[in-house]
Amino acid sequence: MLLYLADFLMSLDGSFRVFQYLTFRAILGTLTALIISFMIGPWMIRKLTLDKIGQSVRDDGPETHFKKAGTPTMGGTLILVAITVSTLLWANLENRYIWVVLLVTGGFGIIGFIDDYKKVMMGNSDGLSSRSKYLYQSIVGLFASVFLYHSASLPAETQLIVPFFKDIVLELGWGYIVLSYLVIVGTSNAVNLTDGLDGLAIMPTVMIAAGMGIFAYLSGHVDFSQYLGIPYLPNSGELIIFCGALVGSGLGFLWFNTYPAMVFMGDVGSLALGAGLGVLAILVRQELVLFIMGGIFVIETLSVIIQVTSFKLRGKRVFKMAPIHHHYELKGWPEPRIIVRFWIITFILVLVGLASLKLR
Repeated sequence: MLLYLADFLMSLDGSFRVFQYLTFRAILGTLTALIISFMIGPWMIRKLTLDKIGQSVRDDGPETHFKKAGTPTMGGTLILVAITVSTLLWANLENRYIWVVLLVTGGFGIIGFIDDYKKVMMGNSDGLSSRSKYLYQSIVGLFASVFLYHSASLPAETQLIVPFFKDIVLELGWGYIVLSYLVIVGTSNAVNLTDGLDGLAIMPTVMIAAGMGIFAYLSGHVDFSQYLGIPYLPNSGELIIFCGALVGSGLGFLWFNTYPAMVFMGDVGSLALGAGLGVLAILVRQELVLFIMGGIFVIETLSVIIQVTSFKLRGKRVFKMAPIHHHYELKGWPEPRIIVRFWIITFILVLVGLASLKLR
């Protein structure tokens, strides 16, 4: 939005040309989202507390979580507001990538909001039924996948890029829709499963978003993409604005969500952020790199699958409790230790994902 104002001012004074640079606008987008989070955060926490929108705690969960009952939740709304406002202010609104990522993130945010609302305000501890939630996620995910497939103008937009291998590119055809759907819905639910400890999900999300922002910027630059051997995707560089907004809003939220948390993001945050990461990876053709960078999300999801499968087939549990972060809690690890170690692992995995740019 402000880009149009900058274009006008540039005709009066050439110094405003700096707003044409993606990196400059990405920095401004990050700072804007961060400032919005700091400004709105305290008010939102007070509002949630007064309205008694508090977190419910599982009776069969770790005892250390009982004291968290009543902590304000649905704080993910703060993240979505900061991301949306910042992106609309600093991104080129004629770019279709921007609208796709905003609409998918917002769509999953609405699903999460309804789920949280049913849990907290209507006293339904289960929220949306699993079937209903999956149905709504599928509708948004499939709509986005079909739209991206039919609006693709270059072969590279629907090919699967295999990291670390320079010449392996798979033509997906209609399989692109299936893959995109699975990435969006799968990542959304994976982040949701990970969001069980204070700050556990938000910091890996921030780091992965920063990594994807680098891929977006390089993919949208013809010289960089050619030099690195990654697909050139015109206009994809604009996604770095969204990534910057996600980083800023995530760090702003972490200010209030760090242990011991003053507010939880709820499903409105975790479902939306996971879907946002998923569609980012699809748009820059780095689904497999997302699998690497989001290794913590993958492990958390696999721990649940393994636990449920083992119990149904053998009547025995593999972990003390799933997702796996609860397993370590029951083993006696302090919550901050689990959180920081998972952050460190994610940082390493993001670096491995970025290394695929040169190791080909």
